[in-house]
Amino acid sequence: MVAMKARAVTVVPGPAADVEALLYDAQRWASWVDGFGRVVTLVGAWPDRGAVLTWESRPGGRGLVRERVTSRTAGEGQVLEVEDERLEGTQSIALVEAGDRVQVTLELDYRLKERNALTPVVDALFVRRALNASLQRSLARFSRERAADAELH
Repeated sequence: MVAMKARAVTVVPGPAADVEALLYDAQRWASWVDGFGRVVTLVGAWPDRGAVLTWESRPGGRGLVRERVTSRTAGEGQVLEVEDERLEGTQSIALVEAGDRVQVTLELDYRLKERNALTPVVDALFVRRALNASLQRSLARFSRERAADAELH
């Protein structure tokens, strides 16, 4: 199976340590992660390697989503194995600090679980577009949250 990719990028006030604090704060995910409903289980030391998060989307969303941290480098990002009812893949969060700003890149390399001859067309016309929009909404909300945090400190 060929993996497809969705991607979004934003730039937020730094430093990277403060950006990470918001990224990995489970209590605040509902404020910026598109479709996030609630944490079902969180096993291990999030956001570190080996931690496993299961979360539930809001009604009409992705359903149960399982994320397992496969790597993390403080100040640089995290890589997760992700799976929900319809797809599986790898999600990466990359941080690049430049002066007092941090570029945040969110990428999802995914494979649809149910495939047929029309899958590439359906993916190109609908799925990838929806996933890109979801990642962009998440990072737009994240940007607003981070800007508000930066103003307070």
